[in-house]
Amino acid sequence: MITEADIALVAPDGVTLEGRTGWPPGATGGIVLCHPHPLHGGDMDNPVVIRCREVCADLGLGTLRFNFRGVGRSTGSHGQGISERLDVRAALAHLRKALPDPQATALIGYSFGAAVATQVALNGERLAGLGLIAPPLALEGFALSPDVGRLSSPLLVVAGTQDQYCPPAALREISERFPNAQLRSVEGANHFFFGKLFPLGEVVAAWARSVFGLHAGESGRGSGTG
Repeated sequence: MITEADIALVAPDGVTLEGRTGWPPGATGGIVLCHPHPLHGGDMDNPVVIRCREVCADLGLGTLRFNFRGVGRSTGSHGQGISERLDVRAALAHLRKALPDPQATALIGYSFGAAVATQVALNGERLAGLGLIAPPLALEGFALSPDVGRLSSPLLVVAGTQDQYCPPAALREISERFPNAQLRSVEGANHFFFGKLFPLGEVVAAWARSVFGLHAGESGRGSGTG
């Protein structure tokens, strides 16, 4: 198990964010993890976020998870998913400074975190990969912009077959609009992946291997990126 260190991030508007990083020896790639909705109990200790951190660390990748503004010891207040984009940018900047290749940085967001991560990816951030876990496609005001299809980085969209906020019909629509996206379903999982964290982790690990050019059983320690 890769231990984590507590860090403090400073967003461009001065908000201070609570975070934790994990660094396997010789890590050459890293992933920022964005948690679900702050107003519904979401934080960086969410089980889905923790599971993603574990599988990425097992692959030898650096990880950074953090609390959005107004959550835990992070200062500021909830910004309706708009100010939170600054939080993600601060996390990406921190991770890039710690990597030998700053471009070897990917981004994963879960639910609300997926919505914020999408907007960050569409607004100039160069990413090695973008992973969207249970994006709330059925909620009013959230839709994947057609511009997502033009992202050059590998895109993963994964949700449970029983997810009321990201129903199978929404995933099918994505498959038609974005044929290059990796679309995955976790059988029997709801929006919270209760009892389904292991298969979710397998999906995320497979995507991370494709992003960083790793083969099964290979770690990202000194292996470079694909």
